[in-house]
Amino acid sequence: MLLFVKRCNELRRRMGRRLRVPSSEALVSIMLAAAATFPQGHAQSNGAAGDGTPVVITLDEAIRRAQASEPAYAAAVAASRTAGLDKSIAVAGLLPNVAYFNQGLYTEPNGAHGQVGQVSDTPDLPKFIANNGVREYFSQAIVNETLGLGPVAAVRHADAAAAMAKAEQEIARRGLVAAVTTLFYSSLAADHKLAVADSARQEASDFTKLTSEREQGREAAHADVVKAQLLEQQRDRDAEDAKVAAEKARLDLGVLLFADPRTAYTLSAPETAPPLASKDDVEQAAARNNPELKSALAAVAASNADVQAAWGALLPTAGLNVTYGIDAPQFATNGPDGERNLGYSASLTVNVPVWDWLASEHKVKQSEIRRDASQVALSATQRRLIAQLEEAYSEAQAARDQLASLDLSAATAEESLRLTKLRYRGGEATVLEVVDAENAYVSAENAREDGRVRYETARAALQTITGTM
Repeated sequence: MLLFVKRCNELRRRMGRRLRVPSSEALVSIMLAAAATFPQGHAQSNGAAGDGTPVVITLDEAIRRAQASEPAYAAAVAASRTAGLDKSIAVAGLLPNVAYFNQGLYTEPNGAHGQVGQVSDTPDLPKFIANNGVREYFSQAIVNETLGLGPVAAVRHADAAAAMAKAEQEIARRGLVAAVTTLFYSSLAADHKLAVADSARQEASDFTKLTSEREQGREAAHADVVKAQLLEQQRDRDAEDAKVAAEKARLDLGVLLFADPRTAYTLSAPETAPPLASKDDVEQAAARNNPELKSALAAVAASNADVQAAWGALLPTAGLNVTYGIDAPQFATNGPDGERNLGYSASLTVNVPVWDWLASEHKVKQSEIRRDASQVALSATQRRLIAQLEEAYSEAQAARDQLASLDLSAATAEESLRLTKLRYRGGEATVLEVVDAENAYVSAENAREDGRVRYETARAALQTITGTM
């Protein structure tokens, strides 16, 4: 950061002190200076070695970094934490609250005189009849408690809202895990496809040399050389496209992992795909750990609490007030004649609702309508969960079963390319057969990488339903 500031100051001196508004060229220079200084400190802050060695990122590390930087997940975490505090606030509403009240009053005398004593320490009477004397002092501890169905319903609603927010946080977390998994294996597949494209380009270059040598030896026609050159040119274009795709995939993942998406990193993943859990285990995990189902259940509980709160407005409420302290013409525990100023008072208030033009009854109906809607949503969530589970597991199972076939196809295509080139060297195969074998090899390798991405994406989709697989 200091280096960036120094460069900015140096640029400002070069442009001249009289220039107050930076030009577009100056702004571009400042931005380039910032870009030049930023990645060094940033790489170290994200675990990169000081010598510029790329950071090694596993899937678990990618998920951890994404959870620390993804704004939607951060918002879900904040909502869950604030909902937990709302529950604590609602519980506090059930408990008595205590306040320490202090006040001193002075009231203008009205010219009349009264008896000197507890009410007033002077014969003057105050103009305001609400005040007990010209001078009056309060120093009291006040305890208030309200009893009714409303505060209890508020606690239940806050509890359900906290459970809902926690479930929504889990939904956001699993969705983030699924997204990071897809980006992780897509980037890994793009790197592998780039390696395949480079290998295919080298194969095409070698094949061009082979056809040229055979033409010089009068063993092949010039058409073979032209066909080989066209194949080499196509492989060059494919390699460039694969390079762009790999860079794009790395930047897409880097946005979630680093403050600077251009930070150099390498991905590390097992060579073999992890196994798929049995369907019974998946169904049990979905029934036990599905956050969408928990969120729907919490929504029903919150709507039931709202119904209870609406009914509470139709029932009587009781308020208890206890006051302990002084309310006297002297700020003291004892008066001038030795009387005791310190004392207490208590009051009990009962409010009975009688008539509010059916407003409370209508609120009860509103809450019941919303409760019925939440129950319908719960039923729909359960049905949708069953369908999603069947679809996700079928997709994962099909992708898993195809992995072995894709591996076999890639190995077969590689062997076919080797044998076809040997046959071409011996004059037993045509150049078109070599080109077809080369295309089949590239297609099989790319299909294998796509199959791995498909399987990992399907497993991530299952994880959003069942939890950690």
